Amino acid sequence: MIGGGQGAFIGAVHRHAAALDGLYELVAGAFSSNPETSKASGQLLGLAADRVYGSYEELIAREKALPETERVQVLSIVTPNHLHFAPAKLALENGFHVILDKPMTFSLAEAKELQAVAAASNGHFCLTHTYTGYPMVKEARQLVASGELGTIRKAYVEYPQGWLSNFEEGSSDNKQAAWRTDPARSGVAGAMGDIGTHAFNLLEYVTGLSVTQLCADINTVVPGRKLDDDGAVLLRLAGGASGVLVATQVAAGEENNVRLRVYGDKGGLEWQQVDANTLQVKWLDRPTEIRRAGTGYVSSYARHNTRTPAGHPEGYLEAFANLYRNFALSLQAELGGKSASAEALDYPSIEEGVRGMAFIENVIASGRSDQKWTEFTV
Repeated sequence: MIGGGQGAFIGAVHRHAAALDGLYELVAGAFSSNPETSKASGQLLGLAADRVYGSYEELIAREKALPETERVQVLSIVTPNHLHFAPAKLALENGFHVILDKPMTFSLAEAKELQAVAAASNGHFCLTHTYTGYPMVKEARQLVASGELGTIRKAYVEYPQGWLSNFEEGSSDNKQAAWRTDPARSGVAGAMGDIGTHAFNLLEYVTGLSVTQLCADINTVVPGRKLDDDGAVLLRLAGGASGVLVATQVAAGEENNVRLRVYGDKGGLEWQQVDANTLQVKWLDRPTEIRRAGTGYVSSYARHNTRTPAGHPEGYLEAFANLYRNFALSLQAELGGKSASAEALDYPSIEEGVRGMAFIENVIASGRSDQKWTEFTV
């Protein structure tokens, strides 16, 4: 692991997710840009002192020098946005597989360069867009792909949070707020980069349609804040469908209730994270269905990503773990000279990462523009 040391939120989430299915063992890390913090973090995690490094450069160089049977195979990178590109690039160039937290890089230019590096390497790549790991999100995607909803006409996706309703970055105790609202570490976007990318990815994943044009209203609500904390985007999708995306971090009282609705000419669907085991399927000519995770009637993709019997909630950590698990299964299949199942290969890749960075730059440009509709360019 690179990053994720003492005091970091997302590092622990990644470690729990990786450990859930017993397919990974954490053996080495550079957990902080401060060598002493990295060493202390590694000690708390029970790692051998000689496998805890003071920098990612040292980690990659020394691990590569180990016999192939002993060195790490996968590097999980959980640093702030501005520290994604360099370690991911170096890892891929040196033959390591990479799991990277989103958004993929600091800029679209970096994302496209990383894509080229990955294509030229032997390394595989997974981007942790968590919400695509939920069983009933998999079910929603398969439902749309089956054509049962007909031609997709409309999609709504929203991600409301309230944790930045005040000037939290002004407090020395809130490291998350400090870096996520800092243009030097987060990039050109705040809310749209942090959670808007999740909403965008979820919409494209479930509908199977690419955004082609957008019209954005981007706001910075809290005085003194340097990046956006609120926004809404009108979307045009391939095939003639339209959509609406809302991402805000100033909706006081909201937590992380990601919600998606998709409508075709025969029916629609609705999924939200607060009731993640449920998918509502709404029909034009008959009553609404309630589909539940863990049941025998869901798709193979939903079953593959479900661990517990119906009625036992599977949540954020399990969805995160599904990405880790599928990535491991695909690597194991390749090492064994076999083809991984389609279900195991269903995890976010570098292509989704590039589109996510394109979304950030396009949506901020649109928000600054007087033009009503702007082309979605990559």
